Amino acid sequence: MQSSMRDQITSALKGQDADYIEVRIEEGESSHIQYRGRELEDIGRSTSLGGNVRALVNGGWGFISFNEIGELRGKVVLAVKQARLVGKEESKLAPVEPVVDTVMPTIRKDPRAIPLAHKKSLLDEYNELIWSTPKIQTSVIGYGDGTKKVIFANFEGSYIEQTKVDLTLRIAVIARQDSDVQQVSLSMGSSNDFGFMEGLHQEVKETAQRAVAMLSAPQVKGGEYTVVLDPILAGVFAHEAFGHLSESDFVYENERMKDIMVLGRRFGGEHLNIVDGAAIPELRGSYKYDDEGVSATRTYLIKEGVLVGRLHSRETAEKMGEKPTGNARAISYRYPPIVRMTNTFIEPQNVSFEEMISDIKEGVYAKNWYGGMTSMEMFTFSAGEAYMIRNGKIAEMLRPVMLTGNIFTTLENIDAIGDDLDMNQGGGCGKGAQSPLPVSNGSPHIRIHKCVVGGK
Repeated sequence: MQSSMRDQITSALKGQDADYIEVRIEEGESSHIQYRGRELEDIGRSTSLGGNVRALVNGGWGFISFNEIGELRGKVVLAVKQARLVGKEESKLAPVEPVVDTVMPTIRKDPRAIPLAHKKSLLDEYNELIWSTPKIQTSVIGYGDGTKKVIFANFEGSYIEQTKVDLTLRIAVIARQDSDVQQVSLSMGSSNDFGFMEGLHQEVKETAQRAVAMLSAPQVKGGEYTVVLDPILAGVFAHEAFGHLSESDFVYENERMKDIMVLGRRFGGEHLNIVDGAAIPELRGSYKYDDEGVSATRTYLIKEGVLVGRLHSRETAEKMGEKPTGNARAISYRYPPIVRMTNTFIEPQNVSFEEMISDIKEGVYAKNWYGGMTSMEMFTFSAGEAYMIRNGKIAEMLRPVMLTGNIFTTLENIDAIGDDLDMNQGGGCGKGAQSPLPVSNGSPHIRIHKCVVGGK
């Protein structure tokens, strides 16, 4: 991008008749490798260049995206015209101080410096390990890395250049015996280090072996159990079940959620703290400024069991009389920013895993994430791996279990929180057709009493 980009944007914004205008220019490069079974299905590198203009007039938004970044002024004029067509109310954005800054990532092992052939060679080794395991029916391996430089400017005076790196690896292994099929997945990611995907040979081998072992595992008897969740599944619960309810656009547009998600309401014991924040460094949801140029924060959603905060864009913060939290995010220049999570987690307490299971006579230890859904305050999650707990010890492996219940009742039923916080960086979040957005989520081990587990 030319060094004169700031001058071009400043010139394009000058003299426009709107309540607010912002310009985003994005330059990216990425590589991807995909295997299906033994076969290499797709491999390649790509580059992209594009941008958008978002304008606010009388409460109405105009938005255009483009791949040709010349003649910016005409694009700004078009976005303002669009906004004027729909705007019939007063425009309201929470005030923030203008920022001028350049942000470069701290990179440990740069994926751009690794030849594509080396990346493929490493994944070939992992694929061979999977297929050296008997009873494997098929597998999927997907690797991707991307580097994006984003220029954000608005007519309030902000001009931010921010470069981000993102890497992901997902492996799914499916084992079969007669009509019985079982799947185990491994998802990982990083915000700055290709090294995260090196040396995974033992983990990949164990993933394949676990898929085969599940073929002979029993199914749990359905019922109500004391359930212990590992950091991955507990983190997914925090993200999927509660995090989305904390996105203020969802609350603001839903009368029922307004009644439920009232600040000051108690949702759990004093040991329960749930946080979201992009200001926590070196995670996949981390950044210094969001896609509205607002500084990243660390926001308590629940503190000592009480709802104390939610996630905001500038627009939702003003509408609800609260402060922006730096959670307006767009997956690319093709979309306007919306309220999204970043790094969402349950804070650790002081209970060891051994203490947590020691007094459970019969319970379930649920690990990993397989799938699930939420509907308002109800959830259904499938654990990717599960074990019985008997007389304070981890016992036999089970078929994957399904956990279901009311989010708020379940939060109240968390009676122990571990001391072993771990962040899962393998996921991607979807909302409003923008998926998968880089996020991370995590938790220590947590114990939930009276959790409904589906089975026989």
